[in-house]
Amino acid sequence: MEERLQQKRLHKLTIGVLKVIPMLLALVSLLNCTLSYFGIDLVILSYIGCVSLLPLIFLYLASFCFGFCSYHRMFLHYIVINDVLSSYDYYIGIPVTDIELFLVHIIITGIVLFLILYLHQKSKT
Repeated sequence: MEERLQQKRLHKLTIGVLKVIPMLLALVSLLNCTLSYFGIDLVILSYIGCVSLLPLIFLYLASFCFGFCSYHRMFLHYIVINDVLSSYDYYIGIPVTDIELFLVHIIITGIVLFLILYLHQKSKT
């Protein structure tokens, strides 16, 4: 009986952590992008928030496996869009100034936040 209760708690904890991790990663990604624009490069944010492809695949699969709504997946979409844009700029280069690239990141953030709020309100009704 105690083992069953412990498994249930562990399952709830896992689901809770899987729901929160994309939000934290998106916040760290936004913070890292903003601070980088102002010339403040914190390596710790890159270690914490920069996610490679394999953990993102795991988070996507876990979100489908546990039946998360599209509201929770929007944070993962934001991370992927941000990473693709940053990687493309780093390796190939985007012919824009730093302020224009920063504004593109802010516009993407605004659009994704609007969609997150919309999907959150839609899931409440």
